[in-house]
Amino acid sequence: MSGRARLTLCAAAATLMVACALLPLVSPATWLIQAAFLVAIQSGTGAAARRVPLGRALTVGVQILVTLVLLTLVFAREYAVVGLVPGPDAFRHFGDLLQQGSTDVGRYAIPAPLSDGIRLMLVGGVLVIGLAVDTLAVTFRSAAPAGLPLLALYAVGAALSHGHADWLWFVVAASGYLMLLLAEGRDRLAQWGRVFGGAPRAPGDLAPGVVAPVRTGRRIGMAALGMALIVPLALPTMGGGLLGTAGNGVGSGTGIGGGASSVDLLVSLQNSLNVDEDRTVLTLATNSSDLSDMYLRIVSLDEFDGATWKPAQRHVTSVPDTFPTPAGLGADVKRAQITTRIAAADSYAQDWLPMPYPPSGVKINGSWRYEPVGMTLSGDHGQTTRGMTYTVDSLDVQPTAEQLAASPDPSQAMLHEYTDVPKSVPSVVAKTARTVTKGARNHYEEAVKLQDYFAVNGGFQYDTDVKVGQGPDAIAKFLKDKRGFCEHFSFAMAAMARTLGIPARVAVGFAPGTVQADGTVTEGLKDAHAWPELYFEGVGWVRFEPTPNRGTVPSYTQSTVPGSTLPDQARPSQSASAAASPAPSDSQSCTPSLRKLDACPSASEQATAVRNGDGPGWWAQVLVALAILAGLAIPLSPMLVRLRMRAVRLGGHGRSEKDAALATLAVWQELSDTAWDFGILPVESQTPRTAAARIVRLGHLDAAAAASVHRVAEAVEQVLYAPRPRPVAGLAGETRQVVTALRTTANATTRLRALLAPRSTVRVFWAVGAWWSTMRPLRVRPAGGSSES
Repeated sequence: MSGRARLTLCAAAATLMVACALLPLVSPATWLIQAAFLVAIQSGTGAAARRVPLGRALTVGVQILVTLVLLTLVFAREYAVVGLVPGPDAFRHFGDLLQQGSTDVGRYAIPAPLSDGIRLMLVGGVLVIGLAVDTLAVTFRSAAPAGLPLLALYAVGAALSHGHADWLWFVVAASGYLMLLLAEGRDRLAQWGRVFGGAPRAPGDLAPGVVAPVRTGRRIGMAALGMALIVPLALPTMGGGLLGTAGNGVGSGTGIGGGASSVDLLVSLQNSLNVDEDRTVLTLATNSSDLSDMYLRIVSLDEFDGATWKPAQRHVTSVPDTFPTPAGLGADVKRAQITTRIAAADSYAQDWLPMPYPPSGVKINGSWRYEPVGMTLSGDHGQTTRGMTYTVDSLDVQPTAEQLAASPDPSQAMLHEYTDVPKSVPSVVAKTARTVTKGARNHYEEAVKLQDYFAVNGGFQYDTDVKVGQGPDAIAKFLKDKRGFCEHFSFAMAAMARTLGIPARVAVGFAPGTVQADGTVTEGLKDAHAWPELYFEGVGWVRFEPTPNRGTVPSYTQSTVPGSTLPDQARPSQSASAAASPAPSDSQSCTPSLRKLDACPSASEQATAVRNGDGPGWWAQVLVALAILAGLAIPLSPMLVRLRMRAVRLGGHGRSEKDAALATLAVWQELSDTAWDFGILPVESQTPRTAAARIVRLGHLDAAAAASVHRVAEAVEQVLYAPRPRPVAGLAGETRQVVTALRTTANATTRLRALLAPRSTVRVFWAVGAWWSTMRPLRVRPAGGSSES
């Protein structure tokens, strides 16, 4: 097998081995078999094109064309011209499938079902990466840069799958890349002879004990792979992202649903709420007398930068046997001790431990760390909740409305940390807060008015399909559109509370789940929730519920004081007029029970209809992008052709005397053409020595550059006139020095013209004309086609 063929096989194998990292994301894994078959055809096409041989650009172009035809045959045969050629309908179908796949990715938890859209994303992505790897490693003979597309493919699987077998996919992917590097190294070393290729040694070829470089490379590669697996086990866990604070032993985390990275917590929360099947992730058994108030809190977001909420970076400690009393909780507030046993599903991998708040003690196995301010537990060294069963003792704090209304002002430290509102927040946020809470006599009444504004009388609608806003204007947009899900309601209320001087933060976790016949409670993905927590001195952090039809409204938001303006109801969503409405709104008619049965009408059907309106298809956008690229490539083609010519002429060549002569002439041709690009026209009748003197004189070259020109000319004279030309080393470097000198002495206009419109590219047209002249006699023959006998 030739070195190029071996490299082709290794490139295809490396692509498929790295693609194995995507196997945990989708079930079943039959897509990989299909991808392997198509990658084999794609690689075979490239091998055949290089065998012809075709130019590098043509080889890649043929592979792209074949790949597009393959995808058309597999995914859009009925939309193609004669079932093979992709047309506008086929591209439109590809766009629909990609849109469907994007929707399915956000809809399903891992492992997702293998829908047509997801299958196109997986198979098409592997083919694109395979083409990039084949182009870099085989066509351009650069295996090392091929690691970049392989890394991009591996990163997708590694970022989304947090299974216990992550090390296995790393070994498979790293082995594929290592195999590709070794194949290229073996091919390069084989060009130097059998000794460097690792062939059997003849006596005296190598000193005793010397090992062939290829064999040494294998050993080094295996040692590096082993170190990559072992060293991380000895290093402290590094955290990052929204829920992974660096330096505190917290891992990178997973989202609410356990299937997405917590780097984007809000997207994960929205995806969990939009899953088609409400998969159970937690099962609770508790002695609490009020299951409607059984919220499970994962983490608190207490830093607000005007655009996002995130956890503060704080010191973590080992998990204490008994947790301290929550900050701010006074002795006169009624409380009850409850115990909850929680079992996490094997599919739920969360770095932060869901617990009722405030916890007073946790019994759990594994490696966990305790953050005292937020009273949260986070996994250390990759620890997650996957398959864990643990017991939490917590307090059921039961403050009254009177206690909250009489709460004194918090400390200055609490105000400084939890009432900070960046100047980037639009002024409409504070203005709306003041308008909504007008007439309130204390912070408690302000908080209840804010809650009722969102949940009862503000005209807001709950919609999980709404786009997640970004930036400082996201809250202002939500207040204007009045449509969103729990993230929008909790973030907006917490920000507005801070503008009123009320310490506020946002909690993320699970709303009360579904009570089963045996008395247990199940928490599904659709129970993922976010809610605001406001601080009242003497009570501590208090939960509020501004999201319509989500969770339960706290009992302490009802007032028993005669003449109070506070509402007297248990659920804000039930505060509509007692008169029957012939057409109740979505936010008033959809109860939690109906919502869990998926019997509620979608609040965003009209918005969806608008978003799905007519407009330019995906294929039209691709054609426009290709037209733009072509428009840029045409004026730049002379520069690209010239750079390619220079790279070929000054590149590596063979070692025989014949090859050395050709290399010397190519270097001289490059030097002459470069001088031509800078305005020194070549004179074919001049000898190399005379031409060199003319280039030095007209180019105003210094002594060093002039010496380089004459050395190249002397080498050319030796090639042309010596009986046995000798190879001369360093001619390419001499020519590059002359190129630099010509650029230095030329003015800006000449340099720009030499770069963008080099005169010497006319040689391309001369070469085409010469080729046409030689081919024409072969096509034009006499009618009889016979010659004289």
